[in-house]
Amino acid sequence: MKKIVLLVSFCFVLESCDLFEYSPYDGKITGERNINSKNISRIEESCEGKKVIRFAFISDTQRWYDETQACVQSINNRDDLDFVIHGGDLTDFGATNEFKWQRDILNALTIPYVALLGNHDCLANGQQVFESIFGSSNFSFLAGNMKFVCLNTNALEYDYSQAVPDYQYIENELNDSRSQYEKTVVAMHARPFSEQFNNNTSGLFQYYTKQFRGMQFCLNGHEHQLHQVDLFNDGIVYYGVSNIDKHRYYIFTITNESYNYEVVSF
Repeated sequence: MKKIVLLVSFCFVLESCDLFEYSPYDGKITGERNINSKNISRIEESCEGKKVIRFAFISDTQRWYDETQACVQSINNRDDLDFVIHGGDLTDFGATNEFKWQRDILNALTIPYVALLGNHDCLANGQQVFESIFGSSNFSFLAGNMKFVCLNTNALEYDYSQAVPDYQYIENELNDSRSQYEKTVVAMHARPFSEQFNNNTSGLFQYYTKQFRGMQFCLNGHEHQLHQVDLFNDGIVYYGVSNIDKHRYYIFTITNESYNYEVVSF
């Protein structure tokens, strides 16, 4: 009986001191939240009136924490960038601590960043944790005279039971009259014709993206390799970036006349 009392007392002490986590999916969020919204405000303020926008695009940092730190340092060593877009898959298993660890590493960036939802981020209750820490899985922002539309395209993770991509959201963005932006970039985790995308709607996706004013190009992660491909032979190039373990990321420069990109190795 004495042993039972001691065991119960020990368990109570562990629970009260929060010395261990009962589940990696407990959803207990500590630290900063609503990161995308805060950083979008910073981006829009710092880029107001700019005619040249330069940003970095990274993706798929899941489980590669040292490599992510090295990438952050590489970006911080530059003084010519306006912001960073993370293309999703911050986590491997959608676990709460994975999101927090990646957030804390990325928060060391000296410029603002936004993060998209990846398919691995949807596992278990990952989407809810993502939304608590970063924000909505569909969002947009303005940088100078350019609009960036960031979309959840991980249809397979929802068994095609939800509107992914959310075409009502995309249509609302097309009809957005907040600003007379002149150019558009669309970012997503999984591109059309990947196994994650709802390819029954790929033609509709092409139609909608072409409607955006001054459509420049699309960005995607997910495939863990660099590629530049005109998926629909319509002049809109999809730029896929490799996972961070390959020590590479993109930098895009958009001007009034055109855009260009470089691949950075670190």
